[in-house]
Amino acid sequence: MVRAINTAAVLGAGVMGSGIAALLAGVGVEVKLLDIVPKELDENEKKKGLTTESTEFRNRFTQAGLDRISNPKAGILFHKDHARLISIGNMSDNMDMLADCDWIIEVVVENLSVKKQLMANVAKYRKPGCIVSTNTSGVSIAAIVEGMPQNFKEHFLGTHFFNPPRMMRLFELIPTPDTSPKLLEFMKHYGQDVLGKGIVVAKDTPNFIGNRIGVYALVNSIQKMLKYNLDIPTMDQITGVVLGRPKSATFRTLDMVGIDVFANVAKNVITNIDDATEQMQYTVPKFVNELIAGGSLGDKSRKGFFRKDNVNGRKTNFFWNEKTGSYEELKNVEMEGIRKALQSKNKYAEMVYAEALENKVAWEHMKDILLYSAGKVPEITDDYTMIDKAMVWGYNWEKGPFQIWDAIGLEKSVEKMKAEGETIPVWVEKKLAAGDTCFYSGEENSAPYISLNHAKSRVVRGNEDASLVDIGDGVLCLEFHSQGNALSPKSIEVLAQAAEELEDDWYGLVIGNQKKNFCVGANLGDIAAFIDRKAWVELENFSKGLQNSMMGLKYAAKPVVATPFGMALGGGAEMVMHSYQVAAQSELHIGLVETGVGVIPASGGCKELMVRAVESCSDTSKMSLLPALKRAWRAIMTGVVSANAHDAIAKGYLKKTTRVIMNPDAMIDEGKKMVLQIIANGYQRLMPPIIPLLGDYGRTAILYELQAMLDGGFITEYDAYIGKKLAYVLSGGNATAGTQVSEQYILDLEREAFLSLCGEEKTRARMAHMLRTGKRLQN
Repeated sequence: MVRAINTAAVLGAGVMGSGIAALLAGVGVEVKLLDIVPKELDENEKKKGLTTESTEFRNRFTQAGLDRISNPKAGILFHKDHARLISIGNMSDNMDMLADCDWIIEVVVENLSVKKQLMANVAKYRKPGCIVSTNTSGVSIAAIVEGMPQNFKEHFLGTHFFNPPRMMRLFELIPTPDTSPKLLEFMKHYGQDVLGKGIVVAKDTPNFIGNRIGVYALVNSIQKMLKYNLDIPTMDQITGVVLGRPKSATFRTLDMVGIDVFANVAKNVITNIDDATEQMQYTVPKFVNELIAGGSLGDKSRKGFFRKDNVNGRKTNFFWNEKTGSYEELKNVEMEGIRKALQSKNKYAEMVYAEALENKVAWEHMKDILLYSAGKVPEITDDYTMIDKAMVWGYNWEKGPFQIWDAIGLEKSVEKMKAEGETIPVWVEKKLAAGDTCFYSGEENSAPYISLNHAKSRVVRGNEDASLVDIGDGVLCLEFHSQGNALSPKSIEVLAQAAEELEDDWYGLVIGNQKKNFCVGANLGDIAAFIDRKAWVELENFSKGLQNSMMGLKYAAKPVVATPFGMALGGGAEMVMHSYQVAAQSELHIGLVETGVGVIPASGGCKELMVRAVESCSDTSKMSLLPALKRAWRAIMTGVVSANAHDAIAKGYLKKTTRVIMNPDAMIDEGKKMVLQIIANGYQRLMPPIIPLLGDYGRTAILYELQAMLDGGFITEYDAYIGKKLAYVLSGGNATAGTQVSEQYILDLEREAFLSLCGEEKTRARMAHMLRTGKRLQN
C-alpha cells in the first residue's frame, strides 16, 4: 500500500502532546487531541454550574492544551489558522475518533502499566494498517506492546520527539523486533521529508541515543566542576562555545530544560541498568537534588542554577554557589586558555591539549564523553554516526563526539588516553590497527541531499564572497559565503553574473547556501565606509548595481528560485521577493529592516511591496489601494520580521504560492526540483507591471498615521523623518493620484531617498551603533 498520513491522533495533551499536535497541524494533518477526564470539578467549573458529565469539564485537559498552543505569544503554531485542524476530546468518551486515523501517537504519563492499558484500548478502535507509536523516553518500547496481537506489533514503534517538537530537529525512531521494516522506512521518509526532522534510528535501550549521551555529558560536567573546585559560571565557559556547544553550555541549558526533568532522565538510566560504575556516572550531585527539593527548578520557577533580580533598579544576574549555599552576583571572568582556543584554527585541539587548568578540565571532560560514546557502540546503536547526529540535532552541538575525536586527532588522543591508564573500546583499537585514523574521511555526504561543499561540486564563476555552482541537470546555484552571507560589492558582482549565465545553456538558477543564514542584507560596513569617505557616486553605483541585479533576477531568461532559511533581511529579503518562485524553510525570519539603521530599502524592496499591494486589491480605486499601501508602509517603517514562513506569507513578504519546506537540509534539492518543473511546464517571463500611484491622497493618509505614532511616543522625531521619506516613495513622489508608472520610476525614487538619508548625521550614528553593538539605536 502507498501510505499517507492525513489524519492523526495524539493521546495526551500536555506540553509535549499538544506540541506534537501543533507540528502535525502545521504540515496539514487533521489532528484528534485526546486526554484523560479530570477526577473532579475545579472551583471555576463549579461556579459555572458544570457537572462531571459536562463536555467542558471532561475535555478540560485537551482544551488547556489547545489553548496553550493557540496562544500567539507561545509561538508554537506556525499560524493561528492551523488550530482549526485540531479537534479535541477525551479518552473515555471519544476513542471512536481514532477510527479514521493514519497515525496514533501516545504521549501519556511515563508508566508502563498505564501505557499497556491504553494500547489495549487503542487496539479496539484502530483501523487496519494504522501506525501506532509511543513518544516515551523512559519506558521500554517492546514492553509496551508485550502480549498485543502480531499485526498491532508490526505497526508499532517508538517515535521520540525532542521538546519543543516544532523547533528541535532530532526525531528518534525506535523499532521493536516485530516492527515492519517497510513501516520503519516509511517513518524515516515521513519524519525527514514531511516533518523536516533529522532521523536517528535507535535501539530500545534506556534514554535511547540523544538523552543517553547528552545527559551523561551534563552530569559529567557537574561532577568535573566539583572535582576541580570550580564554580558554575566557570564550568559553563569551559563547556560552552569553545567545545562547540550552545552559549547556554551546561547550567543555563539545565535551567531551560528544568533541573527536575534532567534529574529524572538521569535517574531513568540508573534504574534500568545494572552496571554500578555507569550508575555512578549518572548520579546527580547532592546539591542539585537540594535545589530541586527547595523548588529551584530553573527558568520555570524563575530560579535554578541562575536567577535574575533587581538590585538598586538594575537587572542583575546571580549564580548558585554550592559551597556557600547561596546566590552570588555573576561576574564574567575571561580565561586565557579559552580565549586562545577560540582564536585558534582548531579550537577543539587547542582547548584539550593546552596546559592551563581550564584546558585540563576540558580534556578530562571530553575524554570521558568520547570513551563513553564509543563504549555504547553497539549497545545503543550499531552506527556511531547516529550518535553524532543525535548530539548535533538534539543538543545543538556543532560536532558530535566522533567528529570531535577527528578534530583533536584520533591517534594522538588515544595515545594520551592510554598514557593516563584508560581502556580504549575494542572496535576503536581495531580501527587504528587497520590504519584507519579517522571516523570521517571528509568525502561523506550521508544525507541524500546536494552538498555545495562537496569536493565534486563544480564552481562555474565566483570569488571569495560568492560562487555560481553547477548542481547538476543544467541547474546553477548562487551561493553566498561572505561574512554573514551579506551582500558585498564582490557578491553583487557574482549576482549580476548569474543573470548573464542564464542567457546560456542552463535551465535555471537556485539561490541558496548551507550556512547559518540565507542572507542578512547589504554589508553595512561597506555602506558606512562609502558614507565616511563621502563617496556618494560610488554609493549610488552600489545601490544601482543592487537594483539592476534584482531586476535581472526577476526578468531572467530562465527561472530563478530562491530557497531562504534562517534570516533573510534587507537585501536578502529583496532578493527573495524578486525571485520567480520561492521554496522557503518553515522557520524563516524575513523582513525589510533598513529603517533600524536610518535608511529605507533601496534594492527594490519598496517597489516590490507596492507591486504586491496592488496585486492584492480587487481594483485600483483609491479606497481599495490605500489600505494595502498603508500595510506596506507599516511593514517597512516598523521593520517587522516574520516569525516563520507561514507568517511571512501572511505579512506579504512571500506569495501565497510559496512552497514551505520543513527540512532545512533539503532546500537546495527542492529549489532544483522547482526549476526543472517550471522548465518542464514551460517557463514564461513575468510581464512588467504598471503601478498606479496614490500621490498626495495616499501620502496624506500615511502622514496622519505617522503623526499619531509620534504623538503617542511610539517613534522618535528621526523615525518620523524616515517615515515621511518612505511615504513619499510609496505614494509616487510628486506624481498625481491615478498616475501609472513603471517599476524603474519607483526604483529611482527609493534610491534617491536612500542616498539622501545616508547623508544624515543621525543615520550615520545608527549605522555606527549597529556595527559596534549589533543593536538598534533609537535616536
